[in-house]
Amino acid sequence: MAEALAPALQLKNVARSYQDAHGRLDVFNNVNLTIAAGEIVALVGPSGAGKSSLLHIAGLLERPTKGEAYIAGRNCTALDDKARTRVRRIGIGFIYKFHHLLPEFDALENVVIPQLIASRPRPAAMERGRELLVRLGLADRLDHRPAQLSGGEQQRVAIARALANKPLLLLADEPTGNLDPKTADRVHAEFLRLIAEEGVGA
Repeated sequence: MAEALAPALQLKNVARSYQDAHGRLDVFNNVNLTIAAGEIVALVGPSGAGKSSLLHIAGLLERPTKGEAYIAGRNCTALDDKARTRVRRIGIGFIYKFHHLLPEFDALENVVIPQLIASRPRPAAMERGRELLVRLGLADRLDHRPAQLSGGEQQRVAIARALANKPLLLLADEPTGNLDPKTADRVHAEFLRLIAEEGVGA
């Protein structure tokens, strides 16, 4: 019998609190979450409920006050900053409300650069970048810089960039929140289709 794959993400009894001038603020307590590869999960709650803090812990950008975070079965909670960066570089993709593209590089270069940082050979990185951008309807925008792209096109490039290194886990923090409703619906549909095709936990 084949051994079951470890979850893309597992949070065990995670808590986050902050200290301020008024004392300790408990954002959340004893959160348990498991996301399998290919599974899509939405985190819904009012502003200030701690959604971004939980995503930051899942993405190894913050450490929990207590509890453990596992990526592909590996406990990453106690890893030093260098090791956490290595896990993020290869295993986790991020998409934010604002695209954060590098303005001096074109669409294809923005998708290629993270792959080069992860030591993928340039020809393979270029091929992967073109493939993702074409699948997102940007075949005629490969050599356009961010300032020459619409908001929806910029966010598509950001999605391609996040998927470029074939991460196990993709974390999206309101990825269409900065777009008009019609564009947001279209980009959201393309986003869901592509991550389902890639088999990424999100």
